[in-house]
Amino acid sequence: MSKTGAAQKLPADLSDSFQTSDPLKTLYHLYRGNYHRLMLSTVFYIIKHSPAWVLTVVSANIINIVSNPDKHDVHKIWINIAVILVMIVQNVFTNTLYVRFHSEAIRSVESRLRGSLIRKIQQLSFSFHNEYQSGKLQSKVLRDVEGVENLSRQLITNFVPCLLSVIVALGYTLSRNLTIALFYLLTIPVASALIYFFRNSMRNKNRVFRKEIENMVARISESIEMLPVTRAHGLENIEIQTITHHLEQVQTEGLRLDILNAAFGASAWVAFQTFQIACLLVTAYMAFRGLIPPGDIVMYQGFFNTITSSVNGLINIYPQLTRGLESLRSIGEILASSDFEHNKGKKAVTDIQGRFSFQDVYFAYPSGNAAAIRGINLEVAPGECIAFVGESGAGKSTLLNLIIGFYRPTAGHILLDGEDMENLDLRTYRRHLAVVPQNTILFSGTIRENITYGLPSVTDEQLNQALEAACAKEFIDRLPEGLDTRIGEHGGKLSGGQRQRIAIARALIRDPKVIILDEPTSALDLISEAQVKTALKALIKGRTTFIVAHRLSTIRDADRIAVIKNGTIVEIGTYDQLTAKNGEFKKLESLYQQAT
Repeated sequence: MSKTGAAQKLPADLSDSFQTSDPLKTLYHLYRGNYHRLMLSTVFYIIKHSPAWVLTVVSANIINIVSNPDKHDVHKIWINIAVILVMIVQNVFTNTLYVRFHSEAIRSVESRLRGSLIRKIQQLSFSFHNEYQSGKLQSKVLRDVEGVENLSRQLITNFVPCLLSVIVALGYTLSRNLTIALFYLLTIPVASALIYFFRNSMRNKNRVFRKEIENMVARISESIEMLPVTRAHGLENIEIQTITHHLEQVQTEGLRLDILNAAFGASAWVAFQTFQIACLLVTAYMAFRGLIPPGDIVMYQGFFNTITSSVNGLINIYPQLTRGLESLRSIGEILASSDFEHNKGKKAVTDIQGRFSFQDVYFAYPSGNAAAIRGINLEVAPGECIAFVGESGAGKSTLLNLIIGFYRPTAGHILLDGEDMENLDLRTYRRHLAVVPQNTILFSGTIRENITYGLPSVTDEQLNQALEAACAKEFIDRLPEGLDTRIGEHGGKLSGGQRQRIAIARALIRDPKVIILDEPTSALDLISEAQVKTALKALIKGRTTFIVAHRLSTIRDADRIAVIKNGTIVEIGTYDQLTAKNGEFKKLESLYQQAT
């Protein structure tokens, strides 16, 4: 779907389904709405798999007929053969329906899971994202959902069929011979003992392996982002060594997990092969004593083989079930997280004037020891341009993030048009907001798609007006494909000034009431800066604007300039007022002039 495409139905949110303490119950809730498909799949499995069970009985019948021809007619052989042939042929149709219904259910849950993860990632707070590596999130969306899909497939295509096979074989044997049925039941405590013995080790090994995979994916993602810096400083070998270390950790933990799984599987195989031989001895002895006909040896041996194979199959898929349950817990770390922006039930913002009031505002990062913003008091009139200046780390960008609503004040209040922003639905507030960051964020589409991102319909006239005002039309017209030029990942095919003017056009076309500018010209050369400054004048005209800048030339025309130091406003006034007195702004201006 195009990034500017029309709205479509979002996937159902599965956050409420997740109970990290009980992943099996979570899995049950995930399939809500698909239970009928699972039931139909089970019915068609019983029908399609019935030849495997019936063949055992047919084989016993034929052996009993041919071993005692005086008591049986030959046509009974043909009846048994006809029955099994009919049941074999129906497998073509019933197997297709079996696969169709269980695959529909699995694919539906897979799609909903990924959709819910994407939804929750969009809702999680910026504090969460600052603490959580993006590579780990990617691993959950891709690898862990795949793990849950594999868990579902194992349960539907292996666990349930194996369980049904045990029930059918045990039920038929109970109807024929209670002694042999009781012998069959001995396999259950053996299987339970094996699972009990290995389960904690397997769960822990899977958790460690999953964490190593997440760390590896996160580090590779960072490595790709850092590639220009790595190459520029000749650090390729160091980066390769770092990634290799993570790969070796994954290899080591994966090997340990594989060895544990192998020991588990081998123990199960030895135990059940021993039971298989014991069953053969018991049934042979009973036939020798005349307690059962000779053909029943094949039947009971076949059913016992079905039971042991099924139980052994259940045991062999247990490692994969454990891995899938660990993936469910991993996804639950995101979907069950309560660290997200709470907007439900809050007042929607339909229109704004752009009046802001900061009332003794404090803010401290969760991992910080001291407050990043301390006691900010500021009144901003609609249409006013306020610039924040100060040393790096003074709290300027944090203040912008509070205005956007990425963070909430630790203490104090920020009022928008007299309404505490704590009571507002910030999603609706941001529809009246435009942000031009220092590092322009573009995606690898066309220029047109980047400018109209999120807007369902934009006329050519609106687009041209935005391009003219952003001083971007001239350079775009020179491109071979104009607005339909693909700009590469992060806009890598464009210069810094061109990317910044596209970002300004993207802001202008939304006709925002509030503008946030975070050092919009700091990375530009003088010519590009002049072009961007011209575009910025068109952008901020008549709009409430907050701007952070290190280049003081960018904020000369601001209505007021607030000097931030150690998280608080130490000076405020116009450019001329602040330069007229020997204060903090004067010091910054002197440093700026020396640097230029």
